[in-house]
Amino acid sequence: MRTKGRPGNGKRVQKGDPLMKRFSVQATRGRFKIEALIQKIGEDLLVAVWGGTRPHIGAVGIATPRPSLRDPKQWSATSSNFTFIGHKEDLLARKMSEELAARFGRNVVVTAGIHWDELTPKEVKEIEGLTDEITVKILRKSGRKGTSRRSSRVSTLSE
Repeated sequence: MRTKGRPGNGKRVQKGDPLMKRFSVQATRGRFKIEALIQKIGEDLLVAVWGGTRPHIGAVGIATPRPSLRDPKQWSATSSNFTFIGHKEDLLARKMSEELAARFGRNVVVTAGIHWDELTPKEVKEIEGLTDEITVKILRKSGRKGTSRRSSRVSTLSE
């Protein structure tokens, strides 16, 4: 995940930090509703994402911001994930944690647990769209402009 410019005016966290201490967002489409609670902890950010008929913690994504290795004028993030056996939220947790770390210039932890039974491929895409919307709402509610880059290629350690 890369973003242009340096988050926080070249520092890790911007002076007069606009990020609220705690807030929530949600995204709904048809029968699907995804919720997120965002908590600022010191200079770091914790995001819990859940939804469906059996909300849970299925995966955890942890990301830290860093200058892109390809272009130091752009910000990226390095991440690690943990996924509980049988769960599929790892990609969601990774992408969201990387994007938010790169955009906010702070360490980010995302927990994710979303479950509906017997989803069609089309419904899975709808839910992916809702998680993109959650990321955008987090950015907007905290005063950051832009859209989710989920559809773009996620950076690797070589960037």
